[in-house]
Amino acid sequence: MTPVSNPLNPDNLDPRNKKQRIDELAAGSGGTATLTVDDAGHIEESTGVSLIASAWRRLRRNPVFLLGAGITLLFVLLAIFAPLIAPHDPTKGLLLDKVRPQSNPVPGPEAGFPLGADTSGRDVLSRLIVGSRQTLIVGVFATLFGLAGGMSLGVLAGAFSGWVDSLVMRIVDVMLSIPSLLLAVSIAALASRPSQWTVIIAIATVQVPIFARLLRGSMLAQRSSDHVLAARALGVKRSAIVFRHMLPNSLGPVIVQATLVIAGAIIDAAALSFLGLGNPDDRQPEWGQMLGKAQNNIFDNPALAIWPALCIIVVALGFTLMGESLREALDPKSRR
Repeated sequence: MTPVSNPLNPDNLDPRNKKQRIDELAAGSGGTATLTVDDAGHIEESTGVSLIASAWRRLRRNPVFLLGAGITLLFVLLAIFAPLIAPHDPTKGLLLDKVRPQSNPVPGPEAGFPLGADTSGRDVLSRLIVGSRQTLIVGVFATLFGLAGGMSLGVLAGAFSGWVDSLVMRIVDVMLSIPSLLLAVSIAALASRPSQWTVIIAIATVQVPIFARLLRGSMLAQRSSDHVLAARALGVKRSAIVFRHMLPNSLGPVIVQATLVIAGAIIDAAALSFLGLGNPDDRQPEWGQMLGKAQNNIFDNPALAIWPALCIIVVALGFTLMGESLREALDPKSRR
């Protein structure tokens, strides 16, 4: 740390003047300066930074985060502008006349169709691009609904003690005791007619206990913090303490977890669609649905299954890398 340039030499000041000088430096820096006094009595000043600013400094130099953020950003942009980017209409069998069930069930790559077509003569590349939108919708909405439900239970358990906390956590424990994919399949199978929304609801239900337990733990840690104890001593209402002091300071780990949950939601959505529990209308392409349809021709043309599988893996990897990097940057205990 660089010593503070001061016309008054701190070595020549008595202890009371040194304390006054420290107070002046802290006030002049707007509270962002870190002031220390070494064994010799020298006053040293260094500029302090917030947790977010400190985390961003590490993230922008972290190649793992940059790779994950790049993949995620590319996926989001591709999903938003999918209808404009897709070279062909994914619902039209433009190469249907070249489909021969006996000799050529799947048309191969050719000019204008770099990845070939499926058994209905539809362009595979266009279906992959447009399918990214459906995958993003399922992943984001499932995560948002799961986050909303988990936060509701987490706030109840973290704000209240006694039987409320015990009841909520027993419900969470029961949900966590069932394998997530098995629970999602069971919920989706209860629907009389499978659709995209049944997949979203099934995956969101699976994510609820994860967010609930994480938020409860963060709020319990905040309950014994100094600023919460001070607010209680001043007679602040419980609702104000929960929503103004405890909840805002507990959201950091939950937001980081949400980036990791999106990756899991995309994989679970692909699994449900692969099993036929998703949208049955293949005119709206989705990567898991394409992967399931490709099983009938897996030996004739494995590329029909390889391309959607690679898309799922790469996108899930992008969200995972970004989420893990955020966790390491925001949590001092997990920094490398």
